[in-house]
Amino acid sequence: MEWHQMISFNIPPYLGTEFKYVKDAIEVKRKISGDGSYTKLCHCWLENNFSAQKALLTTSGTSALEMAAILSEIRPGDEVILPSYTFSTTATAFVLVGAKLVFVDIRPDTMNIDETIIEKAITRSTKAIVAVHYAGVSCEMDTILDIANRHNLIVVEDAAQGVMASYKEKALGTIGDFGCYSFHETKNYSMGEGGAILIKDPKNNDRAEIIREKGTNRQRFLRGQVDKYTWEEYGSSYLPSDINAAYLWGQLERAEEINSNRLQAWNTYYEKLSRLREKKLIELPIVPEYCKHNAHMFYIKCKNLAERSRLITYLKDRQISSAFHYIPLHSSPAGKRYGRFFGDDIYTTSESNRLLRLPMYFGIKEADILEVVSAIYSFYNISN
Repeated sequence: MEWHQMISFNIPPYLGTEFKYVKDAIEVKRKISGDGSYTKLCHCWLENNFSAQKALLTTSGTSALEMAAILSEIRPGDEVILPSYTFSTTATAFVLVGAKLVFVDIRPDTMNIDETIIEKAITRSTKAIVAVHYAGVSCEMDTILDIANRHNLIVVEDAAQGVMASYKEKALGTIGDFGCYSFHETKNYSMGEGGAILIKDPKNNDRAEIIREKGTNRQRFLRGQVDKYTWEEYGSSYLPSDINAAYLWGQLERAEEINSNRLQAWNTYYEKLSRLREKKLIELPIVPEYCKHNAHMFYIKCKNLAERSRLITYLKDRQISSAFHYIPLHSSPAGKRYGRFFGDDIYTTSESNRLLRLPMYFGIKEADILEVVSAIYSFYNISN
């Protein structure tokens, strides 16, 4: 077999203007710590483009979730309902404030939390529901909000993968009480390490700024609202460097270009792999009609774990990187320590064992997509 360069699973987005803005922050603005001019530009962009009441950049998607947990006033012993099929930080953020985790099963079509199970898992100790929008495809938010309203629960959207995606024309992250984005290098829009929290109720704005600024009212001082700033309550250093924000700004101002490019790549995968789905050899992603996704990832589902393992090796031998996703949290050591699984694990583990993510990033060449597709057809002994 002829050797060729490895087709990467992910390459961080870079458009070329980012370096100019980073240089400007350092040499001209001379402001590289948090909440400089580029941070403010990003805040305005997020608020204006997503009709968000308040957006604050954070050091990561994890810290955005931690802020949401604190702002939700979750106390030790309170219960939080969330899917087991998610990244560890979805859970860790709530463990840090003392919550007990209640994992529930997922839907096999979207890999999102099964909204029909949530209400049965509610107890007198339940305080919040965490909706994780897997692959930028929304959870069934109307049902989740209805349950939350009837039981007086907080809704936190883990929209780490959901920037530029929507549910019934509403931007993911703006629907619940708090929304959390990630701008990690693996995401559609990146600042290296970073994230953002979106806040629905203005009454939480001041407290969010205090928590984000090490527990002080420094932001009110900078706006001239108080004559000196002081320590007010618990907080941490959740604001990112303006250098990181400058990098992100170069991508946000061309967000539609990035989004269109990724959707085109996603659609190419879907179209070219459809024959394998028709032959029932693989399953392809399902996007409900009420969702507008952002092509965060493209995955297929194999028959079982053994077949997926063979396919990963097969692709690797052909210089193609692929990846499976989460080991269900409830089966992990920490998941057993900090939580429990409510009901039956019908889909979480079995679907997790089948899912395989294919190379996907801004600027991926169509020739590389076609090579990945060809290798998958070859694996299943089908000509394409």
